[in-house]
Amino acid sequence: MFYFLSKSLDFLLMPFSLALLLLIYALLSKKKSRARGAVGAALLILYLSANSYLVSRAYNWWEYPYQTIASVRQTYDVGVVLTGGMISVPTLKADHPSFGNHADRFLQAYLLYKAGKIRKILISGRDHPAFMARNLGDGQLAAALLVQWGVAPGDVLLEGTSRNTRENALNSAAILKEKFPGGKYLLITSSFHLRRSLGCFEKAGIRAASFPSDFYGGDFTPTVRQLLVPDPEVLGYTHLLWHEWVGYAVYKLMGYC
Repeated sequence: MFYFLSKSLDFLLMPFSLALLLLIYALLSKKKSRARGAVGAALLILYLSANSYLVSRAYNWWEYPYQTIASVRQTYDVGVVLTGGMISVPTLKADHPSFGNHADRFLQAYLLYKAGKIRKILISGRDHPAFMARNLGDGQLAAALLVQWGVAPGDVLLEGTSRNTRENALNSAAILKEKFPGGKYLLITSSFHLRRSLGCFEKAGIRAASFPSDFYGGDFTPTVRQLLVPDPEVLGYTHLLWHEWVGYAVYKLMGYC
């Protein structure tokens, strides 16, 4: 039930969905003043959601700071990587993977492994059953690439049942407590996703250090165009961050993080 409700809220509370609902309300409203107000609110949401400067600064505020590999002072027993958009597979007939939007998650795990900062890599998360049945799942293909790049097969573990961050934490915790009790763990996921992920792992009884990846904020001086002219490509990044905010609030309310 929680999984279904979370996906429903995800759709209804997204900025684009809110703007669409406001426009529908404006069309159905019999009072012109309310209709104009709804249209104005919808346009404001769309403008703010497409403002590259504001969205970038929002990411800077929410994301964990960038961390160099050299700053990792100890070796961790397990680096835990959370799946989701790491690999792109356009068809079930695919014979090779492509990088997805969040491929940086397992790339950073690979670099940490090669630098001797983590001994094992645990990849947590499931994909669509049709893809997993053909070994084309997100985690499956990421694991295969890691082995091709030189990671020892025995150093890559797969947890392929988790559908969301809470299940990532619970199922990964079960593996870590069984196979690496009392070990040192490093959680590797997108920087914007770390706050909720660390909270979930702590609730599951796992205290882990973190290594952020996949950054979307930027340290730059904005141009006049970035401040004033909306960019439609930015809408997707706004959706991503807003989705995380909603998810974090719901998880906090449920006591999951």
